Amino acid sequence: MLTTLDSNLEEKLNDLDLPAVLGGAVPALLQRRGELLAIKELSSGRYAHVNAAMAEFLRRPVAQILGYTDADIFEASVSTVLRAAEHTAMAQPEPLHSDHRFEWGGERREFTVLRMCVGLQGPVGSAQASPGQAGEGWILSVWHDVAPERLREGQLRAALEQIEQQQRANEMLRREIADQAMRDPASGLYRRAHFEDQLRREVDLSTREHREFAIVFIEMDPAGQRVQALGAAGENTMLQAMGRLLRGGTRAMDASCRYDDRRFAVLLSGVGLATAHTRMEGLRRKCEAQIVVHEGQEVDFSVSIGVASFPHTAQSQEALLQACTAALREASRRGGNQVTLAAISLDAAAG
Repeated sequence: MLTTLDSNLEEKLNDLDLPAVLGGAVPALLQRRGELLAIKELSSGRYAHVNAAMAEFLRRPVAQILGYTDADIFEASVSTVLRAAEHTAMAQPEPLHSDHRFEWGGERREFTVLRMCVGLQGPVGSAQASPGQAGEGWILSVWHDVAPERLREGQLRAALEQIEQQQRANEMLRREIADQAMRDPASGLYRRAHFEDQLRREVDLSTREHREFAIVFIEMDPAGQRVQALGAAGENTMLQAMGRLLRGGTRAMDASCRYDDRRFAVLLSGVGLATAHTRMEGLRRKCEAQIVVHEGQEVDFSVSIGVASFPHTAQSQEALLQACTAALREASRRGGNQVTLAAISLDAAAG
């Protein structure tokens, strides 16, 4: 059975006029794909055939293309390059790929061109095809317009850049939202959870690297609390003022927060007890000189400040917080408007 099928196929192949089939199919396929097809005489470079796409590109009727050369159609700078590419194709036994970019009709055009010599007694450049035989052949060229591809690539790059920009914007918004969730809306400072997280990290770091840091508790004195008589809006005005003072008086590496309803807390990274005292004394003076205006009324206030340090005051996070709280209470007990240092424990001094 297989032998019979093979015999029938062989008979059909013998009857098949393959050049005729390809001769009609290939131009149709190229035209459908939008490729530009041209056939020229090798010796003169005159056009012998163009498809509709090539005629449309050249912006001439076919009758004004056939028999003409590129020098009759293009500027000299373009026609010289095209003819040089044809000569290169004539010297090679294989089809030649080349890229061409030039201005045409007021537009920047870009093509990849496949050139192949056909109709010779042998491959051009071989012993069977001497230069004198060049006139007997033709050069076939298929032009592929890469402008649509470049346009799609540009559109894709623009779309990807837009997506990346949107992703960056979304990430910034996400971080901003996350940051706002960690802040007290009245003072603009971080909440207690952020302070305690930073404190745990600072204790671990300072323990490993044997360095010191300080924490501070700040509380508005009772005299300053008279703003509460002005209502919640007046209290918010005071909190905003305190938040501005703390943000302006601390470094980026420090952590300032609203610890609870009455207290503010500051972590001073890498700062010893004496330096912390000096900086907080400056903050106390700023608070004392601060005048808050609410609903046309001027309200002044003062603060009590307690300062403790690690490891001189205490050598654990819990003990450090207790020592700082005790220092704050002592400052308030003395009448407020002052900075009090936590006592250095004997255990810490011995360590």
